[in-house]
Amino acid sequence: MGARSVVNDARQVNLAIELITLGARLQVLEAETTLSRERLLRLYKEVQGKSPPKGMLPFSTDWFMTWQPNIHASLFMNVHGYLVRHAETSGIEATVRAYRLYLENLRAGALEPVLSFTRAWTLVRYFQSGMLTLVGCGRCSGQFVAHAYDLHERFVCGLCHVPARAGKTKAAREECLVD
Repeated sequence: MGARSVVNDARQVNLAIELITLGARLQVLEAETTLSRERLLRLYKEVQGKSPPKGMLPFSTDWFMTWQPNIHASLFMNVHGYLVRHAETSGIEATVRAYRLYLENLRAGALEPVLSFTRAWTLVRYFQSGMLTLVGCGRCSGQFVAHAYDLHERFVCGLCHVPARAGKTKAAREECLVD
């Protein structure tokens, strides 16, 4: 094994460890690294202390259109777009950096993340395939995630036009009773 191969292998292992730490599923690791499935399984078990979750990746754009996920997806995609345009980053590096900034912004506001790393990665792929796009709100001019082929002429975001049931979860009701 040559010196370049060892360096590349080390980079792949470091990338896999970073992705595992962020919560990436095994399918994401396989898509973004050149490491074998067996090696990724061993790394995952070593880093997380357990086997990776089983099951399919998210496969529908509709999840990103519901009220709260849309706000979080929009925040993430705006950060991602900024990094790609202004920080000379792309690919998985842009996704990782954008996700870390997304988490930092939520922590600053004492909010819980809605997007997992795997959902954020999937969201970027939906944008790359042209299934989703950012659309400007007609009221606040913010950019929000929308289906690429929907009509956007009079688009109003979920922050300007909050749905009647938004935030009406059991936890939110219990919090109101405590206050």
